[in-house]
Amino acid sequence: MIPEAPLDPTPEGHVPRGDGWFVLNAREAPWRHADGRTATCLFEGEPAFSQLGINLTSLEPGQPMAMYHREADQEDFLVLAGEAVLVIEGEERSLRRWDLVHCPADTEHVIVGAGDGTCLVLSVGARIDSLGDDWGAYTVDETARAHGASVAVETTSAEEAYAGLPRRRPTRYREGWLPE
Repeated sequence: MIPEAPLDPTPEGHVPRGDGWFVLNAREAPWRHADGRTATCLFEGEPAFSQLGINLTSLEPGQPMAMYHREADQEDFLVLAGEAVLVIEGEERSLRRWDLVHCPADTEHVIVGAGDGTCLVLSVGARIDSLGDDWGAYTVDETARAHGASVAVETTSAEEAYAGLPRRRPTRYREGWLPE
């Protein structure tokens, strides 16, 4: 029988400890945020999930979810609320609530908040090849650049890709990041 993992309280929220099952409300989980950047809910604890990465991202209009990039594993994104713009393989597509974006391995992409309010995106990604040195890359794209979501020079370094942006810090959930 698989045991329940305890949820340890931290200043930023509850963190699961151990390999067991658990139930954790997004409003009680740790988030990461910086002014002018998206807010991301992290459900993982110790150890990190070994097979799938999963999180929620709250984007305001014009905020990129990440820098334009590709990963060595499949990723999928489901828009739960609001509107966004997808830049994928150099093309731009509008997204709305309940749209699913499927990115096979090595698909170049980024999602940017759009519309009049908060956009909430559920992200799920495999963890077979994307955790090592060959995880993927932040790539250059003119369409993504128009949304403030492209690096100037291709890199595999997150520190280089996000050097000009404020660093997200652990924080507790704030009202407005999740729709009512």
